[in-house]
Amino acid sequence: MRQVTLLGATGSIGLNTLDVLARHPDRFAVHALTANRQVDPMIRLCFEHKPRYAVMADPDAARELAERLPAGLGVTVLSGCEGLEQVASAETVDVVMAAIVGGAGLRPTLAAARAGKRVLLANKEALVMSGALFMDAVAESGAELLPIDSEHNAIFQCLPPDHIRDPDGAGVRRILLTASGGPFRETPVASLASVTPEQACAHPNWSMGQKISVDSATLMNKGLELIEACWLFNTGPGRIDVHVHPESIIHSMVEYLDGSILAQLGSPDMRTPIANGLAWPERIDAGVGSLDLFELGRFRFERPDEDRFPCLTLAADAFRLGGTAPVVLNAANEVAVRAFLNGHLKFTDIPVIIEKALERQAPVAAESFEVIFEQDAQARQLAWSIVEAQA
Repeated sequence: MRQVTLLGATGSIGLNTLDVLARHPDRFAVHALTANRQVDPMIRLCFEHKPRYAVMADPDAARELAERLPAGLGVTVLSGCEGLEQVASAETVDVVMAAIVGGAGLRPTLAAARAGKRVLLANKEALVMSGALFMDAVAESGAELLPIDSEHNAIFQCLPPDHIRDPDGAGVRRILLTASGGPFRETPVASLASVTPEQACAHPNWSMGQKISVDSATLMNKGLELIEACWLFNTGPGRIDVHVHPESIIHSMVEYLDGSILAQLGSPDMRTPIANGLAWPERIDAGVGSLDLFELGRFRFERPDEDRFPCLTLAADAFRLGGTAPVVLNAANEVAVRAFLNGHLKFTDIPVIIEKALERQAPVAAESFEVIFEQDAQARQLAWSIVEAQA
C-alpha cells in the first residue's frame, strides 16, 4: 500500500489523480490533500478520500476547514507553506503528486525531492525556475522524478528507461514536442487583441484550469514545457522541435539516429500519464477508454506561428540566456495572465509584459534557491509595475 500526498487536490490534475487512486484502493492510500483556499471542495474530498492530513495554503481557509470538519473524521488540518512541506516530506509518504499551479508549487515540490520521494511532476514551474538546482536535489536524495505533463510523460515513455537523461547514449536525434495550438490557432492575428478571458479558457481538447488554459492560448505553456523538457531529458532547445498537432492524440515523439520516430498516442485525458507515473514501471487501469483511430481518421502537424505565439520564442530565449532569466519569464507571465483574467490587460499584452520584464531585470547566476526566490519576488513587483503602466 503506497501512501500518496496530493499537492493541489482541488485542481484538474488533483481530481484526476484522485479518480485513478480510487480505482486501486488495494494499492494506494491518500496520506494528505492540499489546496489553496477552496474550503467547500476540500471538505467533500476529505469525506470521500479520508486523508490523514488536509493542508490549506491560506491560514484563514485552514481555520475554516478545521472548524467545519467533524473531529470523528480523523483529519488533521495544517496551513501555510510549512504545512505543505510537512506533508510532502513526511517519512510515511511514498509518492507526491506535485500539481500546484505556478511558482507557489516550488517549495513543497522541492521538499518532496529532498526527502527522496517519488515525485510526480505536474508543476512545470519548479523546473523552469530552478532547473539545475532542482535536478541536483533529486540526484542527491535519490528521489524518483517522473513527468506527468502529457508531453513529457510521452517523451519519457519513448526513451529507453536507462537513458532518460542521456540522449546521446540513447541515440536520440531530436525530441518532437507537440502542442494543440490552443483556441486561437486559426484566429486572425489582428483579432487577438479583442479576445476575452472566457474565449482564452475555452480549450478545444483539454479540460484545464484558467491559468494553464491561457498559457495554452498564448503557447507560453509550450514555452515552459520546452524549458522543462531541457532539464528533464538533459538537452537543449536546439534538439527540441515544437509541432502543432490540433488533434492532441500524439502527445510527443522521439526521433532516433537511425530515422525511427517513436510516438506515444492516447486520448486527451490526464488520467493516462497520472496512472503511468503512479504505477511505473507497471501499467494499471486509468479509467480511459480505447482510442478509436478509425473514427479520428488523420493527424495534422503545423509549424508554430511565431507572430501569433511570441511567448514560445521568449521562453526559448530565456533558457538560452540562462541564470535567472527563466525565473523572470515565469513570474512576469503569471502576473500578466492574472491581469488579463482580471480584465486589466488585453490578451496581446501578455507577451509585451514578459518581454519588458526580461529587458529590465538582468539575469544573475542561479546559485541558490534563496537567489531564485528573491529574483522571483523582484520580477513579480516589476511585472505589476509594467502592467499598471500598460493598463
